[in-house]
Amino acid sequence: MSFSVDVQYIYRDKHMPTKKKIREWAAAVLEQYRERATLTIRIVDEAESGQLNERWRKVPGATNVLSFPAAATVTAMPELLGDIVICAPLVRRQALDQHKTFDAHLAHMVIHGVLHLLGFDHVKKREAAHMEAIETELLDTLGYPDPYLLTQ
Repeated sequence: MSFSVDVQYIYRDKHMPTKKKIREWAAAVLEQYRERATLTIRIVDEAESGQLNERWRKVPGATNVLSFPAAATVTAMPELLGDIVICAPLVRRQALDQHKTFDAHLAHMVIHGVLHLLGFDHVKKREAAHMEAIETELLDTLGYPDPYLLTQ
């Protein structure tokens, strides 16, 4: 298997996981579905997340994770999945509100974003249940608790 995960820190604080750890979280998903894959994970602040959310989803304000599939390049570079943008300050606040560790919630957002790049969605109830089950199982293999039990 060959995975290239470019991690970019636009926002960074002293408690941010290493690039290696973030790549491991992404690889946990990719190993299940792909032989080869290339993607970028960009860790940003609320200003950048808000700008991207408003531009691409027409939703004001920052969001925890955005996924931008590379659909236009699939024939030229089938291993290119796309980009994931994660708003670290928002993920940190959500983790505190939901009584989770920052690492556990950030790992969840990485997995969630990669699944979106692979074509998974959660618009319909059945799709959501399937995606949540995959996320829960992958997080368990990484040593993190079920993210959905902690938020109820």
